[in-house]
Amino acid sequence: MSFADKLLLWLHIGFAIFTLGPAATALLVTPRYIRKRDIPVLRYLYRSTRIFGALTAGVFLFGLLLGRHDFNQAWFTAATTLFIVAAVLLVLVIFDQRRAITAMDRAVAVDAAAAGTPVPANGSADAAAAATTGRPDVSAPAGERTAAERTTAEPTGDEAADRLGARAGEPAATATAPQPALASAGGATAAPHLASVERGRIATMGGVITLIWLVILVLMVWHG
Repeated sequence: MSFADKLLLWLHIGFAIFTLGPAATALLVTPRYIRKRDIPVLRYLYRSTRIFGALTAGVFLFGLLLGRHDFNQAWFTAATTLFIVAAVLLVLVIFDQRRAITAMDRAVAVDAAAAGTPVPANGSADAAAAATTGRPDVSAPAGERTAAERTTAEPTGDEAADRLGARAGEPAATATAPQPALASAGGATAAPHLASVERGRIATMGGVITLIWLVILVLMVWHG
């Protein structure tokens, strides 16, 4: 074996060790963190899969150069075909990872919206409601209220009658109010379901890809 062939062999082995191993690890642990809904770790695994998946092209390239004299061998053709199939499946897994992360991000956004607006740091929730609706802050002590606030908080007989008359038309409005909440709840349940579907596909295709790489390794060692 010439020096060029030895160099190609070492490059082929080096790329196989330092790219296929991390890529297979990222594929196999992704479903676990989808189940845990750990989005930061999933983003890291998604980025790792893309980087090491792209670097696996070096394994294919140096393998072709190293086996340039074995193109007519059946085992070499089989190994090349299997590697291309694994590369296609790897691309599909990367798309599934991105869809799972997008679905989980959507679920988190819906949950945050359903939780309501945050309480301001410089006041209580009652103070914020008083500032937006014009009503007095009932959380303040009675001694600290002004005369105008006490007058507003305690309506006269005519105002009380007007408010009772206005409340007669409230049931129709309150009946339609829960609709946005129901829509948000539907989005919150659909997104985790989509993520679980992607988790199953990633687990299946990740296992197939790893098995293909092992078969290629056996073929290379057997005929090496």
